[in-house]
Amino acid sequence: MSTDPAPQTDGPTVEGLPLRPADAARSRVDLLVDPDTFLELGSQRVHRASGFGLEERRIPGDGVVAGTATVDARPVHVFAQDRYVLGGSLGEAHADRIADTIARATRGGTPVVGINDSGGARIQEGVASLDGYGHVFRANVAASGRVPQISVILGACAGGAVYSPALMDLTVMSDAGTMFLTGPRIVRAVTGEDVDARALGGPEVHGTRTGSAHLVAPDDDAALALTRRLLGYLPSSAWSGAPTVAPVAPAHDDPGSVVPATSRDPYDVRDVLAGIVDADSLLELQAGWARNLVVGFARIDGATVGIVANQPAWLAGVLDAAASEKGARFVRFCDAFGIPLVVLVDVPGFLPGTSQEHGAVIRRGAKLLHAFTSATVPRVSLVLRKAYGGAYIVMNSRSIGADAVLAWPGAELAVVGAEGAADLVFRRELEAHPDRREALIETYRRDAMDVGVAAGRGSVSEIVDPRDSRDALATLLRSLAGGPPRGYVHDNLPQ
Repeated sequence: MSTDPAPQTDGPTVEGLPLRPADAARSRVDLLVDPDTFLELGSQRVHRASGFGLEERRIPGDGVVAGTATVDARPVHVFAQDRYVLGGSLGEAHADRIADTIARATRGGTPVVGINDSGGARIQEGVASLDGYGHVFRANVAASGRVPQISVILGACAGGAVYSPALMDLTVMSDAGTMFLTGPRIVRAVTGEDVDARALGGPEVHGTRTGSAHLVAPDDDAALALTRRLLGYLPSSAWSGAPTVAPVAPAHDDPGSVVPATSRDPYDVRDVLAGIVDADSLLELQAGWARNLVVGFARIDGATVGIVANQPAWLAGVLDAAASEKGARFVRFCDAFGIPLVVLVDVPGFLPGTSQEHGAVIRRGAKLLHAFTSATVPRVSLVLRKAYGGAYIVMNSRSIGADAVLAWPGAELAVVGAEGAADLVFRRELEAHPDRREALIETYRRDAMDVGVAAGRGSVSEIVDPRDSRDALATLLRSLAGGPPRGYVHDNLPQ
């Protein structure tokens, strides 16, 4: 858990002038919560450490602001580290305030938002600071699956500190944020790599390469505004429902118009979603990572749904190891908090190749399969063009427990595409009559792949016109909304 030592000052100055107001963390809290609703708890708490001059630097609050407030009139708990007070470093008292905040949120059934800006453990406190991280992690795990946990990275988050965001459900990162286990100086000393903090763990890294950041924003204000918006889709706890808003008509009423008839031609599945979900309601998560799968929150008739959709505009919409991992944790989060799932399917299969096999696509693909199969929330699929092979099964098929699978006319469901299937099924006939290949491909497509075949055996619940997709999905979701009261189902294990 080592990292570069953090500057640990009471308030840095340049020629005697403060770089930032002493209430920097409080100002961030005020940006997040409703005006005049924040009640701080523990503001007089000071550390008990001695030595290395700490006995002369007992500052009320110990470098963190923590308490309760409302966001859109709903209670939340929040803590914010202040790097301008003892460098935002985490010691025993600092950790206790954070852990207590998470525990109160869990007990009260409210979301918890953590605003991170700290160089890491308070070195002067030694093992007490490390134990402090342990107490925070334990509180995160105890809250997992019970209340939503959102981490906001507005500055440094280094060393052991990174595990709290990793244990929380969703991470919002500003352009100034960084996350890494070991800082640039230690990396340079140990490996010889010359890298700066941004290249090591900045928003580009976690937004596109690791998937650790669910949302990336240009600055503090935008990050906190995104956090407020995110909270608006989520229930307060596993025991409560997600908030509803007034229904809004979709941006257009013909989702089928944006999908090419040829199954190999690309298109952006978000354009299809624009014809199904309430206008401007899609909040995509991890948009820059594993782009062949779109996940996020949206609303249908004013009610929150979780969206999982293959993205034909990227890698033809195949499933791969990263997309499977991305989808699995999102599905698991939605199941933990009772958010219905709407799955849009247009998938040619799993991505083949040694990089995928060696990259544990079997193990990671199984995570998505397990997440869907074990999910207890309402879950409905819509097949747009094709669903082939194992990816058909994994993408919330009827065989693994989908409540309903709708499909558009012309959709195809099969083990492989028509060309490959015909070459195998009609191998001997093609050897004798190679000129019949196109006709045999069409025969296989009609007799084995056509959506009517799948509907006839119950693999597809109903074939619907694209223009009727929104109404059909809304009707299904309403019909599934009256189940028994939910509560804690499971935690949200990091993937």
